[in-house]
Amino acid sequence: MQTVDWQVIVKQHGLIVWQTAYRLLGNYTDTADCFQETFICALAVSRRQQVRNFPALLSRLATARAIDQLRQRTRRPRANTEPADLSAVPGCNPDPPKELETGELAAKLRKAIAQLPPQQAEIFCLRYLNGMSYRLIAKQLGIRTSAAGVSLHRARAKLRVLFAKAPGYEESEVRS
Repeated sequence: MQTVDWQVIVKQHGLIVWQTAYRLLGNYTDTADCFQETFICALAVSRRQQVRNFPALLSRLATARAIDQLRQRTRRPRANTEPADLSAVPGCNPDPPKELETGELAAKLRKAIAQLPPQQAEIFCLRYLNGMSYRLIAKQLGIRTSAAGVSLHRARAKLRVLFAKAPGYEESEVRS
C-alpha cells in the first residue's frame, strides 16, 4: 500500500477540487462541503488501491460529489424569501445585466445537470467543466472511449431538451 502525504496532496490539488465543485455548485458553503467529501473519498480510494493520477481522481470525485449535492438541492425545500434588490448593490462589473444573465444561465445549467442520469452528468462535467479528453474520462470511469462519447452525446441532447422546456429559453444560450 502506498503512503500518501495528504497535506501535500491537498496543497497541490486543492484548487482543482475547489474550482470543479464551485463551477457546479455556485456557492461557498456547498463547495466547502464537497471539497471535504472529495478528499475523504480520495482517502478511501487510496486505501483500497494505488492512485497514479491524483488530479484526475480528485477531479472525478469532486464532480461526482457536486452532482450528488445538486440532486439533493433540487429535492430540498427552498426557504420562501424574496430576492434582494440587486440594483442597490454597487458592483465592480461594468455590465451588470450581462453578469445577471450569466448567473441565470449557470443556475439553469446546474438544475439541468442534476436531472441527467448520473454517468451522463459526470461525463458532461468532466468534459466541459474540467476539460478532460474522452480517453481520460473513459479511463477514469472504467468504460470504453466510444461509450464516453455516446454518453456525452446523450447528455447534450437531453440538456437541449431540458433547456427548451425552461422558461426564458433562447436557442443561443445552449450554443454559446
